Amino acid sequence: MVKIGNIELPEFPLLLAPMEDVSDPPFRRLCKTHGADMMYSEFISSEGLIRDAIKSRMKLDIFDYERPVGIQIFGGDEEAMALSSKIVSTVKPDLVDINFGCPVKKVVCKGAGAGVLKDVDLMVRLTKAVIRSTDLPVTVKTRLGWDENSINIDEVAERLQDIGVQALTIHARTRAQMYKGHADWSHIARVKNNPRITMPIFGNGDIDNPEKALKYKNEYGIDGIMIGRAAIGYPWIFNEIKHYFKTGEHLPVPTVGDRVEAARNHLMWSMEWKGERLGIVEMRRHYTNYFKGIHSFKEYKQKLVTTDEPENLFAIMNEIEKVYAGYEFV
Repeated sequence: MVKIGNIELPEFPLLLAPMEDVSDPPFRRLCKTHGADMMYSEFISSEGLIRDAIKSRMKLDIFDYERPVGIQIFGGDEEAMALSSKIVSTVKPDLVDINFGCPVKKVVCKGAGAGVLKDVDLMVRLTKAVIRSTDLPVTVKTRLGWDENSINIDEVAERLQDIGVQALTIHARTRAQMYKGHADWSHIARVKNNPRITMPIFGNGDIDNPEKALKYKNEYGIDGIMIGRAAIGYPWIFNEIKHYFKTGEHLPVPTVGDRVEAARNHLMWSMEWKGERLGIVEMRRHYTNYFKGIHSFKEYKQKLVTTDEPENLFAIMNEIEKVYAGYEFV
């Protein structure tokens, strides 16, 4: 069993990564249904929360069926991080997570996200400010370092643990790599094998199938895996990995009917949470991933991303299910 504060997770938990414009309540609900053990909100700007920005406040919405669930914040100012962690605590998530890994320029240029990797002293001060401002467990997600010449994850892990961080997720890339190139998990294994490290260490980066998940579990000795992009349009990956761990066998590939059901639920829950119009528009980015690999699908995709009425969207999905019944994915 893996413990983060008072949170008890299964042995070798599978975590859903916090992804901007993806890891909202409807998507988290789907992933929970399909086996995710713990999930995180989209990352939330500390300054946005303090300004009462509507989008930032919406990201605080969590539901009991999601638990355990963490809310992730980012920022480069100690006072703002402290105040935002107090705001986060009022909605009673199971933990507060700090993002020191986002490589996007608009975040980094504000001295937040992966930008903090250039200044470990600042990282420690920001983290202390959050820990002092909440009674919830505080965890961190970060990267190996700024670039290959400044990999500092060993120092980061020790110093964060020393001030009270209760779990660390490491994306096995540097900021310079963004989301490209090879994710080098050997650095994560070194942190995990450090005799000073007692907090759970979770690995993140490039896990997109059950075989790789089992290989990395055995090879690198981490406490669990965080899955991000591989779950977009494919929430089944969590149960597929768990089944493979137990049996060494693969679950059947999701059918077109399974994919339609997931897309239908995702759309329905998005409209319930965001409102009909916004739910429909923001769902459009997901259809390609749900129906990836289906030949001659362009016409249906065009209909899905241009139709504005819910009843027509559901009718299109029903038609897709009938037309592609029995379709075998290669």
